[in-house]
Amino acid sequence: MRKKVLFIGGSVNQTSMMHALSRYFQEYDCFFTPYYIGDFRDGLMKKYFDFSILGGKYKQHTLEYLASNNLKIDAMGSSGDYDFVVTCQDLIIQKNIKNKRIFLVQEGMTDPQRLGYFCVKRLGFPRWIAGTSATGLSNAYDLFFVASKGYADLFIKNGVRPEKIMVTGIPNFDDVKRFLKNDFPYKNFVLALTSNLRECMEYENRRKFILKAVSIAAGRTLIFKLHPSENMHRAVREIKRHAPHAFVYYTGNTNHLIANCDVLITRYSSTVFIGEALGKEIHADIPLAEVRQLAPIQNGGDSARRIAVCIKNHLEKLFPEYRRYHSSQRGETFNHAPRRVISARGRAFAKAPCGLAIREEP
Repeated sequence: MRKKVLFIGGSVNQTSMMHALSRYFQEYDCFFTPYYIGDFRDGLMKKYFDFSILGGKYKQHTLEYLASNNLKIDAMGSSGDYDFVVTCQDLIIQKNIKNKRIFLVQEGMTDPQRLGYFCVKRLGFPRWIAGTSATGLSNAYDLFFVASKGYADLFIKNGVRPEKIMVTGIPNFDDVKRFLKNDFPYKNFVLALTSNLRECMEYENRRKFILKAVSIAAGRTLIFKLHPSENMHRAVREIKRHAPHAFVYYTGNTNHLIANCDVLITRYSSTVFIGEALGKEIHADIPLAEVRQLAPIQNGGDSARRIAVCIKNHLEKLFPEYRRYHSSQRGETFNHAPRRVISARGRAFAKAPCGLAIREEP
């Protein structure tokens, strides 16, 4: 009987990461679900929290992605008989997976540590209060796959157990040069990427952001790409008022726009990693030195395979039946995973045996 694995998505970025990983689990029956809580709150999120990955546009886009790629959907993992689970976020550990082996994959840039983070750390508040700044703090997973050595440092500082961290790189951020091949018609422009802070009930001075972009552009072509979950009509109205000559895009591949621009303007977003890796001039709320320190490993798009190898090796080490299963299903052994190496300071980073070159950021 074939074993089963559940991939828990979220945004299209998170879900496409899970899809990329699933390609290396062909000997398993792979099922997917949008992110969920697993109780009555899912209904509330769908109705009242349109900005959240638990409902609204995010969930709709995720379902469309899963359907368009002919992926098998098991909403909320309701079948329940999974051998293990792969997820891109542990702010919520759903009740129906608590007794499963869980593997966590970093989704991208984590939020800055604000008041919510310290309420979680010091007062025991639920992790979701802190947003993604609390990523990894559940300790409910077997392994945590992260984007770079810089992020490994950060997560360990936050309290993640070093022996659980593996620096493999992460899908979607590990081969940014591929975005240079695109059919977007404009080049050498100034690109401003808006945020959904207001939809998340946070303050943003959008007028100030628009005027900043106009000033930086200084007469050059200026393009605004709207955040997919923000109020489009309000955003367009504001841009036309303060930057009437700018172009505005609501849909399209943001990474292609970044690849073609000369200057990238954003707030606090994972898109800065794409811009940094492509050598763009960046204006953002995060210091560029921090961006460079945290920047994801570029390995030619090999992160998904590396993560899959690590998961299979881990399972084989714990349960001999998995080695027999993998051999019987595909006739392969998985002995080329990056191994964890604990430094004198107790930090865990991935090394590269067997010709598996994992570059660690200096």
